[in-house]
Amino acid sequence: MVVTGEFEVQFSPQTEDEINVGRMLISKTYRGGLDGSGQGQMLSKLTAIAGSAGYVAIEEFNGSIQGKKGSFTLQHTGLMNRGTPSLEVIVVPDSGTGELEGISGTMQITVAEGKHSYEFEYTINQEK
Repeated sequence: MVVTGEFEVQFSPQTEDEINVGRMLISKTYRGGLDGSGQGQMLSKLTAIAGSAGYVAIEEFNGSIQGKKGSFTLQHTGLMNRGTPSLEVIVVPDSGTGELEGISGTMQITVAEGKHSYEFEYTINQEK
């Protein structure tokens, strides 16, 4: 079943105090299999329950993967459910440029002893 319709919308700027949403710019330097930088923006929301929160982010990676140069976009969706974390980081479809055109994949992020590490599983399909 498909339904269609129209609606009107108005946007009003919000301050962080009104809706209690955190906004941050992200700047990363990647080393290892990914060699380059990531720039992005994150929105986060804490709840009244300790240890529960959510965040979303869009990040643009610029650099190389195993010598192939270009860029691509990562979309982050993270939740903390009473202290139990979940995180999904995926490559936005058709966001790859240069030698990374056609890239798809997922990233696992680990934080241990204050250090961040990643595992990035990807494929590059350069067929058009």
